[in-house]
Amino acid sequence: MMIPHYETLTSRRDILRRGGAGFGALALSALLGESELQGALGDAAGVAGVPATEKLAHRAGRAKSVIFVFIEGGPSHVDLFDPKPLMRELAGQPLPDSFGSVITAMGESRAPLLADKRVWAQHGESGLWVSDWLPHTAKMADELCVIRSCVSDGINHSGGVCQMNTGSIFGGRPSLGAWVNYGLGTVNGNLPAYVVIKDTETQVVNGVRNWGSGFMPAVYQGVELEGGAQPIANLAPPSGMSVARQQGKLAFLNGLNRSYNAPRVDNSDLDARIRAYELAFKMQAEAPEAVDLGQETEATKKLYGIDNPKTEVMGRNCLLARRLVERGVRFVQLYHGAGSKWDAHAKIEENHTKLCAEQDLPVAGLLRDLKARGLLDETLVVWGGEFGRTPMSEKGDGRDHNPTGFTMWMAGGGVRGGQVVGSTDDLGLRAVEDKMHVHDLHATILHLMGIDHTRLVYKYKGRPERIDMNEGHPHTKLTV
Repeated sequence: MMIPHYETLTSRRDILRRGGAGFGALALSALLGESELQGALGDAAGVAGVPATEKLAHRAGRAKSVIFVFIEGGPSHVDLFDPKPLMRELAGQPLPDSFGSVITAMGESRAPLLADKRVWAQHGESGLWVSDWLPHTAKMADELCVIRSCVSDGINHSGGVCQMNTGSIFGGRPSLGAWVNYGLGTVNGNLPAYVVIKDTETQVVNGVRNWGSGFMPAVYQGVELEGGAQPIANLAPPSGMSVARQQGKLAFLNGLNRSYNAPRVDNSDLDARIRAYELAFKMQAEAPEAVDLGQETEATKKLYGIDNPKTEVMGRNCLLARRLVERGVRFVQLYHGAGSKWDAHAKIEENHTKLCAEQDLPVAGLLRDLKARGLLDETLVVWGGEFGRTPMSEKGDGRDHNPTGFTMWMAGGGVRGGQVVGSTDDLGLRAVEDKMHVHDLHATILHLMGIDHTRLVYKYKGRPERIDMNEGHPHTKLTV
């Protein structure tokens, strides 16, 4: 359970806020039929609550939901958001000695530098640099906070993807979405609080561990929805099955499961399965409407590129993400290039041209749609992969992994758009100013949601654990 921090209630306003919200939550708990009354009182700084309830944040955060567009495989920052004229000037030459020694995943640190072939331009009133690979994203430049100084520890995909999701290059820890689910709970008890959607049937590197709950109870893990026209399989009840009969069946199963689970409380998997049955029943009432893209206008579908075979899949996923956060889902993670398809060790022109085109319009459409509906201010959109690419070539026409300096961007949710935070050196190899490690990135996301990451603690085997491994700091330069 979470470690109480009663000593932090230092102001009368804080005490009244928590007390008032707490008494209201008692009534809500009764209405929801939860047996553990303390569940509704759980919050990001107090005891853990029943997962199906909403919990209090530490402060009023602008972001109520997060949509994390995970570009799996490592998009090339020096070809997308971080132009480097020196890279063109020195093309074909080895990395200058002044840049020091470099360790690369494929061991080709002395490979010649590879010039980009992009047309760069400044966009919006802010003048953000974006390459011609992302023409639609470029039109949203004034909404973007481009972070050019991201750093991670994972030199390969397994460690990089794992750390970007969980804070550690080693598996077994809770994912960021699980921490958000644990700290804030759900606004809508009829839908999962944490949803994952991939763009292909190919498995993401490390698989379901990327959205797992680690050492936390399994109930906090992400729920994977399918891409395509039917995101949730077996959602409708069987033909001829009445609501009363289904409720009776569920109650009988619930009784058996809970009696079996009572002496085995340390095993959270069964409790998670029980709650999954309960959530599945609730979802039959609300989820069909939530995932029904047929309710959207043709203009909206075109905005996301659903009318184009090249952008249809990512367009559907982005539109579904908007519909989910609109209905209270806390954390939605969209994978593009599932299976490390952005991993351009060779033929980067062919690779990135195709993949950029698949997601550029849908992601830009997501930002436009959220803004038009007044949702962007309370929805934090994060875009990026596990690392970037090197300025050196590999196989003549590709780039290797680069975790020492790469680009991600954020928009909405309390982030000040139209700005660049941090920088890399003259070749885009290493972050040199305002470094943002993955731990800082996680701390910043939680900060924007009103959570003090140092107080979002889970006690595991007597040891207090945090998402940032006790190393992260929120970067307030990003905020409004």
